Amino acid sequence: MTAVMSSSMRPAPSRLRPLLHLSLLLSLSACPLFITTGWAEDAPRRSYQVPAGSLGAALTRFAGLAGVNLSVDPALVSGRTSPGLSGDFAVEEGFAQLLQGSGLQLQPVGEQAYMLTPAPTGSTLQLGATSIYATADTAHGDPYVGGQVARRGSQGLLGSKDFMETPFSETTYTSELVKNLQARTLGDLVASDPSVRATNPAGGRYEQFTIRGLSLFNSDVSYNGLYGILPTYTIDMEMADRVDILKGPSQLINGISPRGSVGGGINVVPKRATDVPITSFTGNYASDSQVGGAVDIGRRFGEGDMFGVRFNGVKQSGDTEWDHQSVDREMAVLGLDFSGERLRLSTDIGHNERDTDAPQERVQVGAKAEVPHASDVRHNYAQSWSKARTRDTFGTVTGEYDVSDSVMVYGGAGARKSNHDFLRHAVAVSNNAGDFSVQPRDFTRDENVRTANAGVRNWFHTGPVSHEINLAASYFYMDFENGGARYAAAPSNIYNPVQTPTPNTPTRLDSEVYTENRSSSVALADTLGFFDDRVLLTIGARWQRVQVDDWTDNVKGDTGYDEEKISPSGGILFKATDKLSLYANYMEGLSQGKIAPSTSVNEDEIFPPFISRQVEVGAKYDAGAFAITTAVFRIKQPAYETNATTRVFGPNGKRENTGVEVSVFGEPLDGFRLLGGVMYIDSELTNTTNGTFDGNRAPATPEYNVNLGAEWDVPNVQGLTLTSRGMYSSSQYLDQSNNKEIDAWTRIDVGVRYAFKVEEKNITLRANVENVADKRYWSSAGASDDSEPGLTLATPRTYLLSATVDF
Repeated sequence: MTAVMSSSMRPAPSRLRPLLHLSLLLSLSACPLFITTGWAEDAPRRSYQVPAGSLGAALTRFAGLAGVNLSVDPALVSGRTSPGLSGDFAVEEGFAQLLQGSGLQLQPVGEQAYMLTPAPTGSTLQLGATSIYATADTAHGDPYVGGQVARRGSQGLLGSKDFMETPFSETTYTSELVKNLQARTLGDLVASDPSVRATNPAGGRYEQFTIRGLSLFNSDVSYNGLYGILPTYTIDMEMADRVDILKGPSQLINGISPRGSVGGGINVVPKRATDVPITSFTGNYASDSQVGGAVDIGRRFGEGDMFGVRFNGVKQSGDTEWDHQSVDREMAVLGLDFSGERLRLSTDIGHNERDTDAPQERVQVGAKAEVPHASDVRHNYAQSWSKARTRDTFGTVTGEYDVSDSVMVYGGAGARKSNHDFLRHAVAVSNNAGDFSVQPRDFTRDENVRTANAGVRNWFHTGPVSHEINLAASYFYMDFENGGARYAAAPSNIYNPVQTPTPNTPTRLDSEVYTENRSSSVALADTLGFFDDRVLLTIGARWQRVQVDDWTDNVKGDTGYDEEKISPSGGILFKATDKLSLYANYMEGLSQGKIAPSTSVNEDEIFPPFISRQVEVGAKYDAGAFAITTAVFRIKQPAYETNATTRVFGPNGKRENTGVEVSVFGEPLDGFRLLGGVMYIDSELTNTTNGTFDGNRAPATPEYNVNLGAEWDVPNVQGLTLTSRGMYSSSQYLDQSNNKEIDAWTRIDVGVRYAFKVEEKNITLRANVENVADKRYWSSAGASDDSEPGLTLATPRTYLLSATVDF
């Protein structure tokens, strides 16, 4: 391995250097992390975890863990930062990773002793030939081979972790994958994950997903670890540097989410300025006639490039493939950051606007109607006058400070203000002919969010056992006000839509509903490392409190609540070999109570919180060129339904999801990349009223989800890549009775991209075709734990074109 060094440095006066060397050597020896282990230079590599931060703190931590003496002139490391590292390294190999780009080099001065010195101009540090199984972390996470997935992902209070070092199932997708998929929204990106499915139409008012068969709402997607910051209804992907998808209840590491999703969590990591200046423009087109562009600009400046600025902006508008449907979206996000010797700060300010005409709704199926034939639905059944208008403005501030070489404190705060205006109608098919009643509703929603978290992380040893203690607290507040009006109904048909008059005179004004949600929590966790960190045991618990109050026309309701609970969780990981990790975990999650939907007779009734529990065991194999992860899990939680006869929404029994996941990513052959996997779920209902549905399959939960994406770099044509992606979901039931069912479906996407240079400018052309066979099918029956079930119609064949120019 070779690390190139620069010559930028400001050495201390020579007469002070011996004293400074001695001073720092003594401080290193006294550090609680410094333990003499008799480490030999030719000893096998061992596992290390050194977070990104100041160079001095990183070197001190690594020297202590490695059990070697390191003499450092403090003036040499002052103001410098290190990317940190994670994984298995030999001593000199680890030091070289930490010193990359620092202009410094390591010199042996005796057995188990080293000195840090300036590197002469053009010099290099030569190490023996090695195979690195885990690369160093950067501010954005190094990508795994193939560039589609990142090695490291955000894990809440546990910090950023390499996927081979964590006892949880998590996949982190990169911005490179976002660009190559031409993903416009979060739904476009997560379609690549077999554990995730979209449960709302792509041209609808909002996006919603399932992870491991359980609902995840957009409001439960976090932004740099903060809940409630991102837009409630649709999240644009141009703002994302990474997207972490964690499977299973994650309340220990992330805290309770606003809607209490427990099947998993999604975290969007914002973009930051890189060491290399960024000036990029992308022109894009989506059929039928959506045209737009995106800019991405990033710069670093100041002494040591300690300040950074990154701006992303998007404007796109035009008609979609559906009749009289158009989308106009705008996004602007500005990210600023500061990286000092011990202090790291960042802030993001963003604004999103999205206007959709004739957004599609889920299709509800009446008790006397059969499941409609999706293949016969050829037109948009949403009225041309229906609309969705959303405005979201948000801001965040986050920071980290190295109190000492082994203690770091961190925190963040954010706020969002949103205004939403909808003119919509439900689509509830009442008979086999596909008839439904268009009942217009004007619906407004105003939201205000304030959220914050804070924590402290401490690394130390007790004898041969390493510890990483994490103490964290979080707070979330949201108030929202709903209002609107109803209008006269008119008939239409799902197969042959009828244009109805534009609503103008309300027949009824809705009550003004005002709701306040508060959640607060404190968590404590310790990750203990045994046998040179080959066994990592994480144990912890989170105390959570959830408060909900609501008012209707200024009259306080009687369904609010104030509940609290301590949720224990834990996980263990065993590094069986350098390439194989085995793990197990137990996770508990407290979820905010469900709210009865508008389609029920007890609309807006709030139910108490409930508890979900998961047990999971898994294995992760890193072959270097590709990785395979597997997990076997079981999740239990209460089941909810809207009674088909009484139309009353409420709990009915319990559901148990037992499943297996297998995922693969990487580049197993040079120029050939894979991304995909399979998920199997056996979802069973128990303890239903009078045992009516006991043993039935939970609704809206396919038995199998399969994804497989492939990329092939065409030989002898530099820059040309062919892409494809296949998705499959097996049949799903609509209700607990298992009387109505949608068919299994398959979707195939194909694409091509070509990267080349013109006058030193990098240009990438991309062309993708989604649903190339133009199949019409129901892609989802909603989600079994969702308060508003219904069928989701697949998006027809869609053409995506883009051209990116990097100046």
